[in-house]
Amino acid sequence: MLHHNIGGNSATIRNHYVTLQAFLNINFAHYKLKIKVMNKAIIRGNWEEIKGKLKKKYADLTDDDLLYIEGKEDETLGRIQKRLGKSREEVERMIKGY
Repeated sequence: MLHHNIGGNSATIRNHYVTLQAFLNINFAHYKLKIKVMNKAIIRGNWEEIKGKLKKKYADLTDDDLLYIEGKEDETLGRIQKRLGKSREEVERMIKGY
């Protein structure tokens, strides 16, 4: 186990903690962004297949509801969410499940 003695007073320790916390937040946000971009690329590449499965399972969905415009993925999710009466998280999980 790695152990590093920071030493110093509580203000120094607090500054090291804040710096570490900021570093981890930035890297975690970057990681989440990379995953989001990858997921969008995967979904975009398979959208026709996903759309067909959604229409088959949810007859209420229209072609307009499922219109995919690059850069406006949030609008597509919002239309599906509204039509099906589901939460955004439910819709995202449903799409990723295909």
